[in-house]
Amino acid sequence: MIRIAASLVLAATLALPGLATPGSAEGTTISFLNGSWAQQRFLFKRSNDYAIEQDTLTIDSYRSVSILYSRLPESLWNARGARWDWAVLQSAPATDLTSRGGDDRNIAVYFIFLPPDRAQATRNRNIRRLLNEPSVRALAYVWGGRHEAGSVLPSPYMDNRGVTIVQRPAGVGQFTEEIDLAADFRRAFGSEPTALAGLAISADTDDTRSMVQARLSSILLR
Repeated sequence: MIRIAASLVLAATLALPGLATPGSAEGTTISFLNGSWAQQRFLFKRSNDYAIEQDTLTIDSYRSVSILYSRLPESLWNARGARWDWAVLQSAPATDLTSRGGDDRNIAVYFIFLPPDRAQATRNRNIRRLLNEPSVRALAYVWGGRHEAGSVLPSPYMDNRGVTIVQRPAGVGQFTEEIDLAADFRRAFGSEPTALAGLAISADTDDTRSMVQARLSSILLR
């Protein structure tokens, strides 16, 4: 479920008609307050609880899994760097992030790339269909698991279309991340990045039947 206080909905309607706030020398800030985000649920799985308070996304995941996602406007397709703030108050156990069905994690932030023509052609696809697109490439930055920070792992779900990049192993805390998307894309896929067509955020606790409480804010693309 996605909950937004009525006053925040009004503010979003008046001030944030698009996905992003106007760009600056530092980049473009991505908003959660514009109605462009959708939740992808999974059959027979309990869904996470996402709430938005003052443009901070709070995530409660209890024996659950789901993905919050949004497509990016064409004006951001050439973004090659990112920054965000996140915090974990309660952590999932340390898991094997390469294990299909056993890869619970606190938070994953996905950057979804497509060739420009495919980005146009797939605009109406949900995130599950989009991630199965043969030309898609995804970088998933994860806080969780038992692997060392900086590890680049094969995705257990996407074959050669996606990788997991471990930002932080399982645990609690509060941090700001600075990401070079272009360098990570080249390292993961051996080529230059295509169009940055979408973002997704998830938490996953269904396999370990655990609980995660987390926050994410201040996503900046540049």
